[in-house]
Amino acid sequence: MKKSVLTLTLAASVLALSACNDNEAADSEVLATSKVGEVTKEELYQEMKTSVGKQALQVLLIEKVLDSEFEVSDKEINAQFDSEKEQMGEGFDQYLAQQGQTEESYKKYIKLNLLQEKALTEGVEVTDEEVKKQYENMKTELNARHVLVADEETAKEVKSKLDGGADFAAVAKEYSTEPAAQESAGELGWFTPDKMVKEFSDAALALEVDQISEPVKSEFGFHIIQVTEKREVEMEATLEEKSDEIRKQLLMAKADQSTLLPKVSKLMKDADIKIKDEDLKDALDQILNAGEEAPAAE
Repeated sequence: MKKSVLTLTLAASVLALSACNDNEAADSEVLATSKVGEVTKEELYQEMKTSVGKQALQVLLIEKVLDSEFEVSDKEINAQFDSEKEQMGEGFDQYLAQQGQTEESYKKYIKLNLLQEKALTEGVEVTDEEVKKQYENMKTELNARHVLVADEETAKEVKSKLDGGADFAAVAKEYSTEPAAQESAGELGWFTPDKMVKEFSDAALALEVDQISEPVKSEFGFHIIQVTEKREVEMEATLEEKSDEIRKQLLMAKADQSTLLPKVSKLMKDADIKIKDEDLKDALDQILNAGEEAPAAE
């Protein structure tokens, strides 16, 4: 999934903070007792407000403005939840526990991200032909390796060395900015094109076995790619069954990440939000200013 405005840890803080102050009459409710004193709901709220209050308020209001503009169904949330649970297998419950999450709170986090995706991909189009082409591409599995560098000049230097017969593993260890390269020597193993960013997968698919690519630019930097093997794989799901998932992947790949914050900023301004707590007065300044610093999507 692309970078999002929110983080799992912050979303967890939001849930805790909002739960702490959902009933003013209960502010004095005692949450814990001990020989050295009590902790009330109000004390917990004030402590959390001090530590994560501004960020938490941002997230709560982002959710409200996006929820008023875009629709995310329970079916979508449950489908995403079930997919992630299946992928993680037995480690899913442990993952939730490590993040301080329950199934219910994690579904709320999923909803926040789905709302952001809807905002980000608004106006982006993916044709049926593009979906079909991606499905066909997924029938080809590639075994590849790459060297990832920060700039095109270095990428050309890497390309020249490899064309001259330099050992790929040695070059990857020397040049690659990818931390894992010191262990993997740039080896990526087997993958289908949908598992990589579009620029990378398009270039890799176009290569003959053992051919070394020209520099390929992606959001991560510049890649020099070599496909060492190709093989056909049998798809377990039909095009019809996979079309929604593929369409979503292509929408996110096409979307311009830089448009999200300006869009959220505009929605917040239109919502005429007024913060009454003096301690949190400037909680939205960063987001509201983002709309002025970056141009809105055309």
